[in-house]
Amino acid sequence: MIRLLEIEWLKLKNYKIFWILIGMYFLGLILVLSSGMFLMQFLKYKGADFNGIDPTILPLYDFPDVWQNMTYIATFFKIIIAFIVAISVTNEISYRTMRQNVIDGLSKWEFLKSKIYLILVLSGAATLFIFLEGLITGLIYSHVINLSYIFSELDFLAAYFLEVFTFLSFTLLLSILLKKAGFVIVLVFMYTLIFEPFLTINMLHNPWIKDYVSWLAPYLPIRALNNLIHVPFQRYVFMEIQDFIAWKDILIVIVWLGIYHLSIYKLLDKRDI
Repeated sequence: MIRLLEIEWLKLKNYKIFWILIGMYFLGLILVLSSGMFLMQFLKYKGADFNGIDPTILPLYDFPDVWQNMTYIATFFKIIIAFIVAISVTNEISYRTMRQNVIDGLSKWEFLKSKIYLILVLSGAATLFIFLEGLITGLIYSHVINLSYIFSELDFLAAYFLEVFTFLSFTLLLSILLKKAGFVIVLVFMYTLIFEPFLTINMLHNPWIKDYVSWLAPYLPIRALNNLIHVPFQRYVFMEIQDFIAWKDILIVIVWLGIYHLSIYKLLDKRDI
């Protein structure tokens, strides 16, 4: 594993686009995740209130709520990491690096393992960053500092790791299938943010078809990922939310993860590199 990761590191460390995307991801998360209290203070300064409630007292960073709040917001940034995977894999195919690696003694299964290890490391690094960001902002702003609260509901971090790893596996499959970074990036972007969301809306609300297909909506790949961590912010206007990770949602995502990896294996098994 270490040898394959070292090979991946040698390929990426001098690649400018890799560092730009990594920088965009972490800088974007820092700006968005750390600015919640400043936003509330700005709203208060502008005279906004929520049914007479001072917006600055909303416990956005209180333990343990901070874990669901942060992981939910962070899910919108996973597409940036997906672009790293798409560019890394498609460049190796386009520039025949993959073939050269095989000629030099690296089997195509080791190539596949190296990419899986890469997305494991990216997913783990993203999860660790969310943990540190949540811990720091929570320690600064939380009204209650207690170990039992701080380390409660960390299952949202595990769910976030699963979501990112599965999404990157989906990107890995498309990258091997389509071979062109531009096609993969556009397709991942369009499918994630446009195609499937509109399909889901029609399946759930179109009066002509909803009675027949609405039950299928939770099983769509992106919808399944989104169902892992539900929107948490309605709790601050006293609305009911799902503040736990459902085993059914985990199982659906794991099935999709298995489908992606089996498809990648079959694709590489049949393809002449």
